[in-house]
Amino acid sequence: MKKSFGPQTYLPATPVLLVGTYDKEGKPNLMTAAWGGICCSNPVCMTVSLRKATYSYSGIVERKAFTLGVPSQSQVKEADYMGIVSGAKVDKFAEAGYHAAKGDFVDAPYAEEIPLVVECELVESLELGLHTMFVGKVMDVKADGSVLAEDGLPDVSRIKPIVYDPIHKIYSGLGESLGKGFSVGGK
Repeated sequence: MKKSFGPQTYLPATPVLLVGTYDKEGKPNLMTAAWGGICCSNPVCMTVSLRKATYSYSGIVERKAFTLGVPSQSQVKEADYMGIVSGAKVDKFAEAGYHAAKGDFVDAPYAEEIPLVVECELVESLELGLHTMFVGKVMDVKADGSVLAEDGLPDVSRIKPIVYDPIHKIYSGLGESLGKGFSVGGK
């Protein structure tokens, strides 16, 4: 028999994303978010949901753009820091030892040290209550050469992304490969 927990913010793992924005003065900022992911394949779109109280919120609204960085497991300390401290009070890039890079396709920054970055142009926002869901059209995905597989595409086993358990507030890594998608189930 299953135990009911009522409405909860729970899926076994959510992606840890570093949201890159500029403030009014053009100061780059990163914020950790776990409420985000892919929402459409054509056009390619991703979402991130933020509270209005966050420093990054106004940056997305004003610049109509954001980046989503996927940090590696070796960057868990920096990723957690980006979610603890407000960019209104400190320069998170400097504090983490990261270097801000300008997006090539959108008016938003990313950290050069992050292995996978998605540049998004804001196309929609939806107020859902405490959070606003921002939908971004993916303008570019860029990855460090060190995380590319033999086929030249980003490899999750080399990126080693961080996932977040929102119930226990624990960061984890991904496990082993279980089989090829759209194939393993056909056998």
